[in-house]
Amino acid sequence: MDKLEILRKEIDKFVEERDWKKFHSPANLAKSISIESNELLECFQWDEQNYDLNAVKEELADVINYCIQMSQVLNLDIFEIVLDKLEKTKVKYPIDKCKSKATKYNKL
Repeated sequence: MDKLEILRKEIDKFVEERDWKKFHSPANLAKSISIESNELLECFQWDEQNYDLNAVKEELADVINYCIQMSQVLNLDIFEIVLDKLEKTKVKYPIDKCKSKATKYNKL
């Protein structure tokens, strides 16, 4: 069993023990991802250099947790959707046009 599968099982167990699956619609999970992402961003709000790494780890874990749950609810393979998106992004951002640039693809 790979590490991602272990995470899935642990998250499922946690959610099932608390009878929370009924609250985990795709919309609710998307909202939770957004909320937790903003809490992650808050870690850097006033000082991008001196942040609390433990707080960052906890908020990042929350984001990842909800992303894993959403993939399960929608029956999506995380590896497949990430690799598919990476391939699309490679086309949008060809190395010869974007290397060392932070320009959006439509302005390259």
